[in-house]
Amino acid sequence: MKAYIYIENDIFLSARACGANGTFFGELVFNTSLTGYQEIISDPSYAGQFIVFSMPEIGVVGVNDDDNECQQMHASGIIIRELSECFSNFRAKENLSSYLKKHQKIGLYEVDTRFLVKMIRDCGNLRAVISTEIKDKEELKQMLVNSAKIDEVNYVAQVSTKNSYLHQKGVWNHEIKSYQSIKKSNKKVAVIDYGVKENILNELVSVGLEVEVFPHNVKAKELIELFNKGLIHGVFLSNGPGEPKILKEEISQIKYLIQAKIPMLGICLGHQLLSNAFGYETYKMKFGQHGANHPVINLVNNFVEITAQNHNYNVPEEISEVATITHRNLFGDNVEGVKYKDYPIISVQHHPESSSGPHESKYIFKEFLELL
Repeated sequence: MKAYIYIENDIFLSARACGANGTFFGELVFNTSLTGYQEIISDPSYAGQFIVFSMPEIGVVGVNDDDNECQQMHASGIIIRELSECFSNFRAKENLSSYLKKHQKIGLYEVDTRFLVKMIRDCGNLRAVISTEIKDKEELKQMLVNSAKIDEVNYVAQVSTKNSYLHQKGVWNHEIKSYQSIKKSNKKVAVIDYGVKENILNELVSVGLEVEVFPHNVKAKELIELFNKGLIHGVFLSNGPGEPKILKEEISQIKYLIQAKIPMLGICLGHQLLSNAFGYETYKMKFGQHGANHPVINLVNNFVEITAQNHNYNVPEEISEVATITHRNLFGDNVEGVKYKDYPIISVQHHPESSSGPHESKYIFKEFLELL
């Protein structure tokens, strides 16, 4: 298929397309990971975005049944340099093109992704429209002008579960080709699903926690009652997509959980929502941090950890008034992790579940268990 992309800085390009036909809107972000494209494109945190891969060849290991972070792809689409239709991996069930078509998402290829990455780096995240149906630049431009901006849409409501459920699967053990579980801790955690990745849930189970997942709009009153009865021992605030400050009801409910002194761990969007709930507003970065190779310094032990990142928003420096800053990103010196001073609450911006990415931050799940 032939497709056309119009970007809000008036760049107009044509390329080949795979996956679904149609017209798609989103914000351009680039990802610097060399591996793990299936985990990346199935991460709900990419809702409303086009993922530009800096890795030039994508699709070589196909797609399998085990590496999805969510059963539905929520990203608007992907943009890559070279598409490999032939895959080589014993776990693969289909190629990337058929995966995109199944999820009704578009993929662009034979694109100069180096040009796009440099453009995003210099200009910041830009909105774009991609179409296999419309090739007129002015028509696409007008459609983009009339479309909703990413910071105006509550993507969390779209990606969150509608009903609560128990998650009982641990992390995948490649050596024994099964899911790993360990001895239970007799502690139960309530996960608020703002767009949670499956491997985060797997890691919580693997440190011994019983895990129940709740929708994004669960009321704090319900969780506080469960906590007071000893039916849960803490709350986990998940990753997720979009602008955190528009989630006013979610922030309001988190304030009640804070007042109840319930132990909590927040990751990514959960980290940002906690900051907003404490009264310290998050801010949008120029082009975000997306990749599996970001160095973070742990200020507690002075070790450097290589981490997986996927976020466009940051917690402000002023958070140090109510929290001890425990981690910093060495690419931008921004706040990466905190421990609140008067509350049993910790949070990190990066993704310690390492999917896809390094394993060096997995200890955070054990720290959460110790906190409980």
